[in-house]
Amino acid sequence: MAELRITDLTIEYARGDYVIRPIDKLTVAASDGQLVILLGPSGSGKTTLLSCLAALLRPAAGRIELGGTDVTGLQGHALGAYRRHGVGIVFQAFNLIASLTARENVAAPLRLAGVGRRDAHRRAEELLERVGLAQRIQHRPGELSGGQQQRVAIARALVHDPPLIVADEPTAHLDYVAVEEVLTLIRDLASPGRLVVVATHDARFTPLADRVIDLAPSRPEREPAIRRVELHDGQVLFEQGDAPDLVYVIEEGGLEVYRHRPDGTETILGRFGPGQYVGEIGPLLGLPRSASVRGLGETRLTGYGPREFRAWSGRDEVAAPPVEEPAPTA
Repeated sequence: MAELRITDLTIEYARGDYVIRPIDKLTVAASDGQLVILLGPSGSGKTTLLSCLAALLRPAAGRIELGGTDVTGLQGHALGAYRRHGVGIVFQAFNLIASLTARENVAAPLRLAGVGRRDAHRRAEELLERVGLAQRIQHRPGELSGGQQQRVAIARALVHDPPLIVADEPTAHLDYVAVEEVLTLIRDLASPGRLVVVATHDARFTPLADRVIDLAPSRPEREPAIRRVELHDGQVLFEQGDAPDLVYVIEEGGLEVYRHRPDGTETILGRFGPGQYVGEIGPLLGLPRSASVRGLGETRLTGYGPREFRAWSGRDEVAAPPVEEPAPTA
C-alpha cells in the first residue's frame, strides 16, 4: 500500500548569502491510489517537496513516511534501493538521451541496475505500448513531439513499478493537444498500489485530482484592513518565509530589515524611519516574506491591507502625485 504521511516537514537551504525556507511545518496525508496535486506559484516549494519525497533532498526537520517506511531516515543501501525501486521521477524537461531510441531511453535504468539487454528491452516495449507509443520505439527524441517525449519519460519512470511517482510540471512545455494526452495518462497511473504526486501551477490538473495541496502562502481570512501595532526595541514584526498580511507604515520610531545568513549571522538590508513603509511586495503579490523585520527602539506602526495601502499611497487616485518609496523589502 502506497500510503503517504508527511509530518511537521520543514525544508530550508542556503541561496547565496541567505537562507530560504519554502516549506515550514507541513503536515498532510494521502491515500493509496490517489492523484495528489501540489499547487502553487514559483518559489512556493513544489519542486523542493518532490525532491524530499524522492529522497534526493533531506529536510531540515519533520518526517516523510511511504507505506510505513521512514523515507527521511533512509541511509546507505536502503536509501539507494528506495531511489531505484521506491519512486519514479518524471522531469519537466523530459531528460531523455538524444542519441538513444525511445526503447533504449526507457531501458536505460534497467540496464544500469544490471538487467540483461533482452529483458530490459522487453520491459521497455511493454511500457511504451502502455503509454501509446508502440509504433515509436525506434524513434529518437528529436523525432518525437513534446507530448510523445513526455510519454517516453513517464514510461521510463515506471520501469521498476514503483509505489510512488512524482512529476514536476509535466505539462509545462506541451501544446494543448499533448496536455490532454499527458493529463489522462497521469490520471490513469494513480491506481491501487501506486500514489502519484504532481507539482504544477497548471490549474487544469485540479479537476482530475483526488487531493490538492495548495502551497501558496495563505492570507488570514479575517485580518483587519487597518491595524495599529506597537513594538519594543528588537521585537520582531515578521520573519522571512511568513505568510504576508499587511504593509506597515512607520508612525514613530524605526524598523530594521534583515536576513539570516547560512552561517548563522545576519545581513542588514536597511533601516527605515517615520513616514516610510516596509513589507509591500508580499501582500501585493501574494508572496512569502522575503526578509525579517524588527523594531528599532519604541516603534508605532499602522498596518494596511493591499487595497487600503494603495489608497493611503495615492495609487488608486488618477491625479495623485507619485509617492517616494524605499527599496522593496520583504
